[in-house]
Amino acid sequence: MADSNVVTVTDSNFQEEVVSSSVPVLLDFWAPWCGPCKMIAPILDEIAKEKVGAVKVGKVDVDQNSGLASQFRISSIPTLLFFKNGQVADQVVGLKGKAELLSKLAALA
Repeated sequence: MADSNVVTVTDSNFQEEVVSSSVPVLLDFWAPWCGPCKMIAPILDEIAKEKVGAVKVGKVDVDQNSGLASQFRISSIPTLLFFKNGQVADQVVGLKGKAELLSKLAALA
């Protein structure tokens, strides 16, 4: 996770980073050992760069933040949750293309 536009979300900063966010949030539930998670990471980095100020992209390491993983019933990763006004508005599970993710974000605008 080398991109500074991507926020690390944890059990302790979830309220501040996601619920209180003034822009829609794309939250990636992932783990370091997950192959598809590594494959989707560059796509999320691109979206974070292109949508600075319009969308917040965050990542939750499910191994380190099991509270959030269980709160949102994450059973397989990557799972991407789309938040608007602090509420889950959409969700995708598995490796998805950039166009599909951008279209889901556009629907939140």
